[in-house]
Amino acid sequence: MRGWQKYKVRVTTEAVLGAVTGSRTAPRALLLGRYDAAGHLQYVGRSTTLSQAAGCALSDRLAPPTGVHPWTGWSFSAGWGTQRTLDVHLVQPSVVMEVAVDVARDAAGRWRHPARPHRVRTGLASDDIPLFGEGSGP
Repeated sequence: MRGWQKYKVRVTTEAVLGAVTGSRTAPRALLLGRYDAAGHLQYVGRSTTLSQAAGCALSDRLAPPTGVHPWTGWSFSAGWGTQRTLDVHLVQPSVVMEVAVDVARDAAGRWRHPARPHRVRTGLASDDIPLFGEGSGP
């Protein structure tokens, strides 16, 4: 028997939806961000795979970016230790999601493990959520 125990601690928090895998009409995973103090949208992590029903329900809220998206030109890793990048579709960063996240962070302050989407927070705007590096999570 070990002399220690390992616990996964999860918290519920909010993040801005900045991009999706799959398509805007049938999203499979969400790429999430938070604004920093300078007003730049920083990537904080991605979600677990959405069910077909959850993706379909979310698709009505997704719109192409108006103007230049903050993540234009960025590439996103498909996972730890891989050089493969995700094929993503940028969306207008106006949808706020409530997600459950593990408290573990990488060196850049991003969530180490995929976030579990709970719901769209229709009553919140992107400037209502904690800044990158503040509050519950990055």
